[in-house]
Amino acid sequence: MPVVACALLLAALGAGCATGSTTETQQADTSAPATISYWSTGGDDETAIFQKAADLYRKSHPNVTIKVQTLSWDDAYAKLLAASTARSGPDIISGGMTWTIQFGAKGGMVDLRKYGVDTTLKAQALPAQWDSAISPDGTVYGVPLDMSTVAIYYRTDLFEKAGITSFPKTWDELTAAMDKLKASGVKQPFSMDWGNLDWIGYFNFLYQAGGTFYTPDCKPSLNTPAAERALAYWVDLYQKYGAPTDTVAAGNALATGTAMVSGGNWVAKGIDLDFPDLKGKWAMAPLPAGPAGPTTFVGGRAIGVTSYSKHAEQSADFIKFMYTDEAIATMVAEGKNRNLPYIPPRPDLIPSSTFTPEQSAVFAESIRTGVSAPGCPGWDESAPDVSKQLQSAILGKADTKTALAEAAKIMERNAG
Repeated sequence: MPVVACALLLAALGAGCATGSTTETQQADTSAPATISYWSTGGDDETAIFQKAADLYRKSHPNVTIKVQTLSWDDAYAKLLAASTARSGPDIISGGMTWTIQFGAKGGMVDLRKYGVDTTLKAQALPAQWDSAISPDGTVYGVPLDMSTVAIYYRTDLFEKAGITSFPKTWDELTAAMDKLKASGVKQPFSMDWGNLDWIGYFNFLYQAGGTFYTPDCKPSLNTPAAERALAYWVDLYQKYGAPTDTVAAGNALATGTAMVSGGNWVAKGIDLDFPDLKGKWAMAPLPAGPAGPTTFVGGRAIGVTSYSKHAEQSADFIKFMYTDEAIATMVAEGKNRNLPYIPPRPDLIPSSTFTPEQSAVFAESIRTGVSAPGCPGWDESAPDVSKQLQSAILGKADTKTALAEAAKIMERNAG
């Protein structure tokens, strides 16, 4: 963060603010008594997974109690932002991958380099996800907690009927498969679940076309031929090939005759359970590659320590513990017991996720070429309005160039 911006934050908030220089690692007194509050964005079952890790941590740190509380995705960002602004709330938070950057810029997060978290965990994390979680100046307000990604779920029986013997590997092959499916009588060849009419859906096509949301120095970069080509292709999936603009959950779409659905990794957990008639009639594949390659969105949560925590040393040590073999094995076991999707933040442990080996292999291939959300200032505030501009192109209210130009203006305005 520039020195001037830091000074403004100091004046406005009375809060400390890290610059791009590294900080001296402090020796943490991790055995001191502490009751730590951890606000976790997600569902209660996911909270139970993280609580298992917290309970395991207490076995080697008997004076430290960690209580995990659930925040729903609907209002978590607002609640965590309010806590950061008021400088009052939990010791640990986890939420969207780039959230801790935004809260840290307001003085609400600890730079985890102070406790050696970066030197311990950086080498174990997915580089693209790590780069997304840390600030552009290198400050580490949060680190990846888990991973999520996108895959295509498809009806093997409908593919066989259409004479398609292998899943499409490129954009051109994908649209050619849609033509064959339609010719064979499939009314709905393709739909989107995660990312439908949203920036996450566009993200995959943008990066597969060789584009990005921002330049390396965090300037909006949607005024490029790659960005326009990606949006034109995405728009065609709706306007030319009939992808529904209303979001239909992946399992429901497959069960009612949709041949292919782009959806999050968690979809794999529910199809056989919720739609037993589909058992043996569906499979998974990575997204087809664009002209620049097979890049796929990798999401997940970031976890960090608040600047108002009275137990920052123990909280930072617990975050390090979350990356250990022992902690991940405990969380995977609990996730399997609850039939929950959980992919560890360590690429080397993706095969031991809560998914089947075959499913984990698909996710590992997607994650191998994955890119995460931009960690640039103002992105989280911009994303909803950027999505609206992208929607305007899909719904025929704006041409692709105009929609992208308006999205870039929003990003520039919020960059601060």
